[in-house]
Amino acid sequence: MTEEKHSQYVKRTQKDYSMSFKLQVVAEIERGVISATEAARKYGIQGSHTVVTWLRKYGNFDWENQTPSEMPKSQEQKILELEAKVKLLEKQKAFLEYQVDRADRKAVLFDMMIDLAEKEFNVPIRKKCSPEQSPLADKKEKKQ
Repeated sequence: MTEEKHSQYVKRTQKDYSMSFKLQVVAEIERGVISATEAARKYGIQGSHTVVTWLRKYGNFDWENQTPSEMPKSQEQKILELEAKVKLLEKQKAFLEYQVDRADRKAVLFDMMIDLAEKEFNVPIRKKCSPEQSPLADKKEKKQ
């Protein structure tokens, strides 16, 4: 006799989904590849509101200043919407500037660490040749 597998309902929690998985689903929906309902079906996400929650948390759309699309927008609403969008873009710009500054500081720190290691251990770590002189550049030119 063969045993039949009975599919049992397994309750899943937010902890069952990794952050990268959530961001991947949100990115697909925001690119317009699939809808939220299709994403839930495609990836087996059990909660009907789970994907919408991810969109609100991790998406780029400003859910706080959302107005229903059926209603015509007045000039004041359009202005408020644009001001909110400008505020959101300024916030994103400030965050990106922070990240750039942090990356620059890291680069300086790493350079200092390499200088210190070269000086301390008396071992050359950095390459001394320019890209035009490297053997890899010669091989690429020969292939073309």
